[in-house]
Amino acid sequence: MKIKSVIVDDEIIAREVLRNYLTKYCPQVEILGEAENIKEAVPLIAEKQPQLVFLDVEMPFGNAFDVLEATKEFSYETIFITAFSQYSLQALNKSASYYILKPIDIQELILAVNKVAESLESKEELNRNKILLENLKLKPEKQQLILPTLQGFDVVKTEDILRLQADGNFTQVCLTDGSKKMVCRFLKHFDDLLENPFVRVHRSHIINIRFVKSYHKSGTIMLSDNTEIEVSGSFKDQFLKVFS
Repeated sequence: MKIKSVIVDDEIIAREVLRNYLTKYCPQVEILGEAENIKEAVPLIAEKQPQLVFLDVEMPFGNAFDVLEATKEFSYETIFITAFSQYSLQALNKSASYYILKPIDIQELILAVNKVAESLESKEELNRNKILLENLKLKPEKQQLILPTLQGFDVVKTEDILRLQADGNFTQVCLTDGSKKMVCRFLKHFDDLLENPFVRVHRSHIINIRFVKSYHKSGTIMLSDNTEIEVSGSFKDQFLKVFS
């Protein structure tokens, strides 16, 4: 199956490199056109209606998120091409978006394209672009988080997460309604991703401080669901600083 695609990047050399890589290593990708800015990208996407857009995050006179906002009536997968930016990566990871860091690594490109192909073939009904745009308009505690599970994925509000607990190569996400999600990610993924009000208190635990009911000098926290969590010595100062 050919994946109808367009490339949006303000640097001509970057477009040439990506085009050459796709031609050589991702033959399932059919490039329908290219754009160097948002002014060109929006009508190109409207005309070609691609299944996949390779989209540079930072561009002059408008970024990738402006392109998504202007083309939100169209349904397509996106592979973001980005230089390292903590803000951008947090936003992309929360919406489970596909992205590649610059300079482009060929193996990462192949992996991202294969993931998009799997989503298209399975007709996955997950609008990552929509969730990403919604998250950018909300405060961190109100944003949505896409959780990849063994069965597929779950979408949860970060404000509904009570705590997260490491479980081998997985993370157990415990919600305020008492349900639990087994997620195919290490706990460190969420430690890097989640902001205040989430705090790492142990090698195996991240908690939402909004649900702390009490703290005991013995080194334990009681959460609103009466779960007791140990605060390890290496994270104690970090935890107490939140309440100082």
